[in-house]
Amino acid sequence: MLTGKNIVLGVTGGIAAYKACEVVSRLKKLGAEVDVIMTENATKLVAPLTFETLSCRPVCVDTFSRTESWDVKHISLAQKADLFVVAPATANLMAKLAHGIADDMLSTTLLATKAPILLAPAMNTGMWTATATQENLRTLQNRGVHTVGPASGFLACGDTGAGRMSEPVQIVEEIQRLLTLKADMDG
Repeated sequence: MLTGKNIVLGVTGGIAAYKACEVVSRLKKLGAEVDVIMTENATKLVAPLTFETLSCRPVCVDTFSRTESWDVKHISLAQKADLFVVAPATANLMAKLAHGIADDMLSTTLLATKAPILLAPAMNTGMWTATATQENLRTLQNRGVHTVGPASGFLACGDTGAGRMSEPVQIVEEIQRLLTLKADMDG
């Protein structure tokens, strides 16, 4: 169970964005509170209303949107997170995070968080195996960023190979593992 856990889920503009809907649904069924941040490109693939309905929370897209609360949203979400998950994590998002680029709501909030980060990469095989992407992945892993996947299989572009986003059940299992790690020496 994830009762009392706050998860911020970033959704990027990869075709696998539709799978993130099931991630939210599964997390809510386990008792987690889920806040969703979408990139502008992600909103072209899945409507924010879908995530709002599943999470029972407003979706954030624009860093400068006017809300009824007076908090600085990218900071308040960064501080609220027990775990920050990005699914799908595109090559673009991974490059931004590896190099400290904060030019939209998602990348700004990721840069501000102190919470553990879990990425579920999803992209074309050529993009996944590109030297730049693999170097960015190593940089992120050396900083303690966790990953789940990618899997291999048939990709939306028609290619077959590595780059397919892990299934929602696998992503949620990894989230549960990260949030329920036993600390034998606590206390």
